[in-house]
Amino acid sequence: MPHKFYGGPLSLYSGKARAYLDWKGVDYEEFLSTTEVYKTIIVPKVGRPVIPVMVTEEGETLQDTTLIIDHFEAEVGGPSVYPDTPKQRLVALLMEVFGDEWLVIPAMHYRWNYNEEWVYGEFGAVAAPEASKEEQLAIGRERGQTFKGFCPVLGINAQTIPAIEASYEALLADLDRHFARYDYLLGSRPSIGDYGLIGPLYAHLYRDPASGEIMKRLAPKVAQWVERMVDVREPLSGEFLADDEVPESLLPVLERMMAEQMPFLQQVADMFATWAESNPDTEIPRAVGMADFRIEGVTGQRIAPPFSLWMLQRPLDYYRTLPDADRAAVDDFLSNIDGAAAFSDFTMHQPLAFEKFKLVLG
Repeated sequence: MPHKFYGGPLSLYSGKARAYLDWKGVDYEEFLSTTEVYKTIIVPKVGRPVIPVMVTEEGETLQDTTLIIDHFEAEVGGPSVYPDTPKQRLVALLMEVFGDEWLVIPAMHYRWNYNEEWVYGEFGAVAAPEASKEEQLAIGRERGQTFKGFCPVLGINAQTIPAIEASYEALLADLDRHFARYDYLLGSRPSIGDYGLIGPLYAHLYRDPASGEIMKRLAPKVAQWVERMVDVREPLSGEFLADDEVPESLLPVLERMMAEQMPFLQQVADMFATWAESNPDTEIPRAVGMADFRIEGVTGQRIAPPFSLWMLQRPLDYYRTLPDADRAAVDDFLSNIDGAAAFSDFTMHQPLAFEKFKLVLG
């Protein structure tokens, strides 16, 4: 029996995992996350309605795209999406955090402010594939309202929207210049960083029709990268650039991450430390309040999610355990990135772990 993958075409994180599974050549069957699947499979196994979920052929349940990817990296072997060299590996890990945990902002903005009516039909088609179009639209409106309601707490409002769009269009321009020269972030093989970016850039920003038109018009090379990522022609193929090279064309993308995401995450880490000290035996919530963020000179507030700190631990732990020579090479590389001290000097007060489908204190 192949592995069973429960997801959906609309799902940002399903898009990330699916692209990886196809490149890795994993034998799996995908099942839509219908209402019945949530009720009978996902919630009983995981404890909450979340996708994607993978049930391996051995019967092990995996939830969270990073854990799904790491499981098959260990099980399947062969070429890895994790570079072996220090600069490339750190950049790949950082780009996973940027895509997974920050680009959800433009992804959700464009979905719900440019594609709302279309998305309702898509939600209904996933929830009730056998229903009529009219029934699907009604179901989709009911189901989709929950997701639309996330926009304000993600910091998406009339004040921040112009800045979100300006930042996204600038990011597209930077990535378009990069993908004009390289098939993927670090050469001719996709890295874990490509998979971090593909979730929002495919499932929301390419696949949703109005957003897709914007991407194809402003950044056709990014759209072509998306197509390479999701329509895998040669699994397990390609190489990372030689000599631990990180293209200069990625520096503006990293600088955007350092300027926008890292100061926000430091606030989240500080807030979480205060919360953890007062709640040592309490289950970790999805957010520990609202934190300031700043994009293109505009300040807003959004939820402060501890999960983003768990993701950031991956590049931080890698960076801080490098041998001296590798650390020196990485530090020299980081010195070329404006604002990189926000990462290298980051204070993670309280380590986290992800066990039994939930965050716990590490």
